Amino acid sequence: MELRKKIDEIDEKILHLLKERIEVSIRIGTIKREKGLPIRDVEREREKMEQITKKAEELKLDVEFIKSIYKSVIDISAQAQEASHI
Repeated sequence: MELRKKIDEIDEKILHLLKERIEVSIRIGTIKREKGLPIRDVEREREKMEQITKKAEELKLDVEFIKSIYKSVIDISAQAQEASHI
């Protein structure tokens, strides 16, 4: 049971970090709109995925699994940026 409690604590931290990431993404979306920039930055997303891949390899994590998680995180961040102008 102690390990389950630890998992619950980790999950809560992950959720708080995701919330923080979305809040920052919304601010970035506002800046992009003010500067007339597109919401999606394919080059930045590619660079981020390279960083994530490298770090996942260093940590000996399943790279494809981590990439799939981060693709979702990046997509959610872009959606938050797009929705923030409403």
